[in-house]
Amino acid sequence: MKNIGFIGLGIMGKPMACNLIKAGYSLKVFDLVTSAVESVSALGATACSSIREVTEGSGIIITMLPNSPHVKSVVLGKDGVAEHAAKGTLLIDMSSIAPGASQEIQAVLKPKGIRMIDAPVSGGEPKAVDGTLAIMVGGEQDDFDEAMPIFKVLGSSAVLVGPIGSGNTCKLTNQIIVALNITALSEGLMLAERAGTDPEKVFEAIKNGLAGSTVMNAKAPMILDGNFKPGFKIDLHIKDLANALETGYANGSPLPLTAEVMQMLQTLHSDGEGQSDHSAIMKYYEKVAGIKVRRH
Repeated sequence: MKNIGFIGLGIMGKPMACNLIKAGYSLKVFDLVTSAVESVSALGATACSSIREVTEGSGIIITMLPNSPHVKSVVLGKDGVAEHAAKGTLLIDMSSIAPGASQEIQAVLKPKGIRMIDAPVSGGEPKAVDGTLAIMVGGEQDDFDEAMPIFKVLGSSAVLVGPIGSGNTCKLTNQIIVALNITALSEGLMLAERAGTDPEKVFEAIKNGLAGSTVMNAKAPMILDGNFKPGFKIDLHIKDLANALETGYANGSPLPLTAEVMQMLQTLHSDGEGQSDHSAIMKYYEKVAGIKVRRH
């Protein structure tokens, strides 16, 4: 079993690293937030103070970072992964970034003999904690096969979608559908509330029908409770939709609904809701309608 270097111990990375430790993997961990490193090292990981330290001696490097510039900096920047990883190292980037960025990074790593797959995830903090994430992968079959035991610890499913960048294209597709689902849910429950019908009973009535979804089951109770503690933050969804719009424009894909929801999210960010869960899309409707949708 190869030693794993894990870089990025945020809202998703921290529970993922903890699950790998619990499964018996030997981890070296690094994050700019030292308290996160200390927390994970308390479970048995080796705390590192630099990217170089976490990279050297690790046959597999996992990165879980906010966006494309962060991954480029960690991997390609001064004293980054590319400088210190041994030939044959497998980089598993589980961040959600632009597909083109994954391809750019791989183009630099390949001549150095460093392998890479992009493997973004869906499921938010709850599924990261439970180890039931959905993992979408771009890369070579052999590298995917090597990473599969790790994916089985972190997720309930892992699918090789295509070549490098395909995992992030799949994740952007996922993020469009999730954002539009939450928006549709919010719009529908607001209609129920304004029409004088109990939105909780509406949810119970429709959740097992055609409109039902994993998104609805996860987000409707949060909306009804007024609980917008982040499992996935609005600011992160803004980042993902920005990458989706950029990718769509580059490839000629029409994304009118995505652009509309992006404006709603940007409004919420301006209202100070950027760190709220993306179920707070309902707050956009509440602001416009002048009433709240909660349990009666």
